[in-house]
Amino acid sequence: QVQLVESGGGLVQAGGSLRLSCAASGRTFSSYSMGWFRQAPGKEREFVAAISWSVGRTYYTDSVKGRFTISRDNAENTVYLQMNSLKPEDTCVYYCAADPKRRVGRSRHEYDYWGQGTQVTVSS
Repeated sequence: QVQLVESGGGLVQAGGSLRLSCAASGRTFSSYSMGWFRQAPGKEREFVAAISWSVGRTYYTDSVKGRFTISRDNAENTVYLQMNSLKPEDTCVYYCAADPKRRVGRSRHEYDYWGQGTQVTVSS
């Protein structure tokens, strides 16, 4: 079993930056692909970014390309989401997720483990 804990959310003004962190348990963390998803009130959870277990392949949803960067530090069992140039529409609860099958998928159904989420609010 893998446990994930997100942190780093908060309230920022449009144009600002935040870095989210996801601390993971488990000695096999480095072999899992990792993803970030987000969910706004009344909407379904949507894909944001993913990173492979191997050589750092990354994927992003179109709306965050050029603004967000996903990275991981396997020695620290942590995945990050650096968010720059934040917009009010980025306001969501952000969740990290782990996939032992290393699919680097865009579907929430491809991830087995989830954190509790961290709130990001961007004001205008």
